[in-house]
Amino acid sequence: AAHAATTCSTGVWVASYYANTTFKGTPKKTTCDTSINENYGTGDPTGVTLPKDNFGVRWNLTRDFGSGGPFTFTAATRDGIRVYLDGTRKIDLWKDVTTTRTKTLNLTIPKGKHTLRVDYAAFKGSANVKFTYTPRTTASVDKTKPLAPTGLKGGVGCTTCLTVRITWTKSAEMDLVGYRVYRRPTGTSSWTAVSGSAPVTATARSDTPPARNGELYDYAVTAVDKAGNASAMSVLSRVVSGDVTAPATPTGVTATGEDAGVTVTWQPVPGAVRYTVKRALDHQKETHLGTSASTTFLDTKVPRTERWTYYVAAVDAAGNTSGYTLNADAPTAVRPLAAPITVTATPTVGGADLTWFVPADGGNYFDFEVHHSTSLPVDTSGTPARCYITRTRLADGRMQYACSNSGLPKGATYHYTITGVDQAGRRSAPSSPVTVTTLTRDFVPPAAVTGLASSATEYGVLLEWDMNREPDMDEYVVYRGKMVADGDHQVCSGEVFAERNWDRPGLIDDQLPDGEEICYFVDAVDRYGNSSYESTGRAVTVSVTEPDLRPTVDTPSGSPVQLNAFDSGTNARLVWGQVVDAVGYRVYRWDRNTGRYESLTAEPVTATAWTDTAASRGTTHFYWVRAVYADGTESLPDGDYTILAP
Repeated sequence: AAHAATTCSTGVWVASYYANTTFKGTPKKTTCDTSINENYGTGDPTGVTLPKDNFGVRWNLTRDFGSGGPFTFTAATRDGIRVYLDGTRKIDLWKDVTTTRTKTLNLTIPKGKHTLRVDYAAFKGSANVKFTYTPRTTASVDKTKPLAPTGLKGGVGCTTCLTVRITWTKSAEMDLVGYRVYRRPTGTSSWTAVSGSAPVTATARSDTPPARNGELYDYAVTAVDKAGNASAMSVLSRVVSGDVTAPATPTGVTATGEDAGVTVTWQPVPGAVRYTVKRALDHQKETHLGTSASTTFLDTKVPRTERWTYYVAAVDAAGNTSGYTLNADAPTAVRPLAAPITVTATPTVGGADLTWFVPADGGNYFDFEVHHSTSLPVDTSGTPARCYITRTRLADGRMQYACSNSGLPKGATYHYTITGVDQAGRRSAPSSPVTVTTLTRDFVPPAAVTGLASSATEYGVLLEWDMNREPDMDEYVVYRGKMVADGDHQVCSGEVFAERNWDRPGLIDDQLPDGEEICYFVDAVDRYGNSSYESTGRAVTVSVTEPDLRPTVDTPSGSPVQLNAFDSGTNARLVWGQVVDAVGYRVYRWDRNTGRYESLTAEPVTATAWTDTAASRGTTHFYWVRAVYADGTESLPDGDYTILAP
């Protein structure tokens, strides 16, 4: 029956056991033996069934003898032994004996791989066998140098690691003592032993080269045997040493603010493969911006209108980073305001109404300049156009800017740009131009007044309405009148009784609160005389009924006193004319609670004027004044009223 081949480790014998001494047929057992040194006595080998006499064992071994050289074969046997080297018999003691015989043979084995075979025959009686092969290591005998080590590799664990690790393949030499490791700077011829005085027994060695800037080094290894013979050097291994030396700090750093951002430039640094850039506000709040492989960096995220300081550091291939630019050498720059956006121009008579916005991240705007010209591009170097700028917060939270430019020729075409100005006087780039042709005449009326509301009070009728913010808005014209029938509808028939500037949307109609129903409407008129009401014939109307605060006691006629009551700004002030023969005057004020005129002066006043410091504001006061004569009688009263607004 066929048996699977037995494979043993390098240098280990393959032992095959036969039930005969001619090694015919299939072995009864095949196993691995680390040495040949057996004593079978008068029995058969352990672990295999063989006859106690006339059995055979064959050992085979193939191994690499390295450089070869002088060896000694030693055989000791009781019964037969034959030793072969690469199939050539070297020892032959093939005979049945009763005592152990020994044979020693000195020979030279060539370098490389060779096969040893030992045949042993146990004929009769006691059986034992021993065989060894050993290199001869005395210096006078062994003149063969070991083979140079192979598989040399070297490297560092990281680009900034200082230790170089050298490894190689274990030598096949049987008389090897160890290895010596050598180093030299690449490009030189002088080697330095770096493995110490004694040979290295392991197949690896660590070394720390003196230079630490990524220099190149060559490493080589030699093998040394027991006779002191040294091999030739191995194939070189070239290693880049660890680099822990940082490059120089960049110099010549500049920073220039522009609309796209701040451009930072610097001089190249030898050995640098990239640069890192950061900025700080007042040397604080540092922000790392990123890296650049070139000597320029554009900071597109820098906030506008703030002065930032920039710093640059160099980084080499090993990752070593230089120091950043010193504060004394660090440049500063300001990214200017962003140009205004969404500019519109509406033609007016001999001018234009302009509106615009600014980007949310456009910076801190302090002012704006408006420039215009009759040709493109618009020249922004001259004196800006006269244009009063207003700002309005819209419902969506945006701030809208506006101005009206006038005094231009009628029917002329102009191009406008808007430039932002920060608090330091720095200007943004101009906006995109807009073009407008001025009107020769404006026939467009303002929008109708909205939000008109009225409320009756004790000091008059309060009117309020929404402000019209059209650029050419001039004034509001307020109409007051009575509600009259117009077919099936009631309309307000009124006359102009007040005018208000465009930025004053409201008034108090402080006429006598006498309980009548009054109606109002308000017209919007622009600076060209265009009227919303006159152009459409329509206006929002409100109607209100006043409270009736008039005294229920009438003032008689025929009084010699001529009374005038008015609001002095703080109190009610009464003045009257001098009455002949009068020695004084008595002042009265209508009291709605008592339903009569109550005296305000315990004694007659001798002057022809008096101030009612006790009169409350926010209502209408009615007064009488009587002349007092020497006999104590009083004249008929003269009456008047005054309205004291809150």
